[in-house]
Amino acid sequence: MNKIIKLFTLFLFYSIPALHAQHAPFYSEIQDFKKQDSLHFPPSNAILFVGSSSFRKWQDVQDYFPGRTIINRGFGGSSLPDVIRYADDIIFPYNPRQVVIYCGDNDLAASDNVTANIVFTRFTQLFDIIRNKMPSVSIAFVSIKPSPSRQHLMKKMDDANMMIKEFLRNKKNAAFIDVYSAMLDANGSPRKDIFLSDNLHMNEKGYAIWKKVMAPFLVKK
Repeated sequence: MNKIIKLFTLFLFYSIPALHAQHAPFYSEIQDFKKQDSLHFPPSNAILFVGSSSFRKWQDVQDYFPGRTIINRGFGGSSLPDVIRYADDIIFPYNPRQVVIYCGDNDLAASDNVTANIVFTRFTQLFDIIRNKMPSVSIAFVSIKPSPSRQHLMKKMDDANMMIKEFLRNKKNAAFIDVYSAMLDANGSPRKDIFLSDNLHMNEKGYAIWKKVMAPFLVKK
């Protein structure tokens, strides 16, 4: 019996620290944002970009919108539940005048069981969370983009985009930004010349399209 107790004690000794060491997905990236903020906290009343890697990889986004102050908090291959999880860390501390969201792409790619309606429901949850804490903030959703590597998901993307567009149509101080249509060729397929070699993330041509479509929707001072 004493031997069993000792073994159990050793198990607890080694397992508890391991459990504490485990964190939610993208925890380290969120900590990197906090470290950046501790060195130089972004100005309030800026435009906050949140979402997945299409924002994260837009490292020079400020250069595209020189007349506006942009805070970029896109992270990893995040999905809408990830943005919801970290809202207290990457949205509310900045007191932005506008929150621009790009997310949902990875939600659909994660599992065949994720439907357009699930993405829509997740977005409305995020929308309500933001509005409940910041009632007057402007919220814009950048449509889920089509890409060659995820062409099989385009029907779901289109359906999710349409549901979100209709939802935002009836909301004050909110906008749906349709980059989806501008990224298609004459045959209705994703333009291959605006993507990197992975056929998922955009090159400068792709971001130039986003700039043109998004600019009219970004609030001014």
